[in-house]
Amino acid sequence: MKIVRIGDPASLDSLRVGQADDPGRPGAGEVRVRIHASSLNYHDFGIVSGRMPSEAGRIPMADGAGVVEAVGEGVEEFAAGDHVVSTFFPLWEDGEPVIGDFSTTPGDGVDGYARELVVRPSSYFTHAPKGWSHAEAATLTTAGLTAWRALVVNGGIKAGDTVLALGTGGVSIFAVQMARAMGARVIATSSSDEKLKRLTEMGAEHVLNYKDTPEWGAKVRELTDGRGVDHVVEVGGPGTLPQSIDAVRIGGHIALIGVLTGGSGEVPTAKMMGKQVRLHGLIVGNRREQRDMVRALEVMDFRPIIDRSFALDDIADAFRHEESGRHFGKIVLEF
Repeated sequence: MKIVRIGDPASLDSLRVGQADDPGRPGAGEVRVRIHASSLNYHDFGIVSGRMPSEAGRIPMADGAGVVEAVGEGVEEFAAGDHVVSTFFPLWEDGEPVIGDFSTTPGDGVDGYARELVVRPSSYFTHAPKGWSHAEAATLTTAGLTAWRALVVNGGIKAGDTVLALGTGGVSIFAVQMARAMGARVIATSSSDEKLKRLTEMGAEHVLNYKDTPEWGAKVRELTDGRGVDHVVEVGGPGTLPQSIDAVRIGGHIALIGVLTGGSGEVPTAKMMGKQVRLHGLIVGNRREQRDMVRALEVMDFRPIIDRSFALDDIADAFRHEESGRHFGKIVLEF
């Protein structure tokens, strides 16, 4: 079977596409899955580029979608022929977070899905949404579930709420789509007027170019008649968090899901306390939350926005496209 491994040292130029032995039949509690698609995330980019620590020879990619070919003894949740999608935290089934690192995350602490075949415990997968392509389903493991947890699980979003989504990466685009599907208003930001136009076409009520409007937090309050938004999907971290605190309403919710501007920085804690803001840091979600999301997506009227598809052989070019920042939505590998 075809497989990709991280080089030593890790870099896009050292990614190796090769062959590996067939993983064989599944044992008790395991499933054998033919992987057909994966999607790129910034966490994956950090691993394959060497910006985050990794093990030489590691198989990258946290997201994987495909078809169950066989199940082992005791597996009742899946059957041969089922379409499935991988889980980000395979050992976190339900409840409060039980892990604060990536030691069990495919593509990081354990081997991931840049390969054609895998045999893994059944907890490594859930069913994919009915009728979705493998490429569409592969966008859910990381980006889709992060947006779902930010808005639904932690945010308790309801119709009539207002959501502020920052940027046009995979999580932010999912947040726009999910919020609109659940009857919420959306304000979205980007530095690209072309992308802002697309966000408007997707249903964003207001869009802001954050380069043209550096104090966009005040502008968001103005657009909400001085109240502020109910939810912020915060992907920037220290560089954008002060503006997000300005933008959110008193008692509102900020989901901190990314730190694209750095790992630390100054935060206006007095203002945050005065506004009684609920700041909730999160990393993706658990397996039950993914199953809940899949059921919801089967009745929601949208599909993931896929910017571009690459072959597995072209994985380095796919990450270079992600690095360029030109994409809108998700980048996928199909094989």
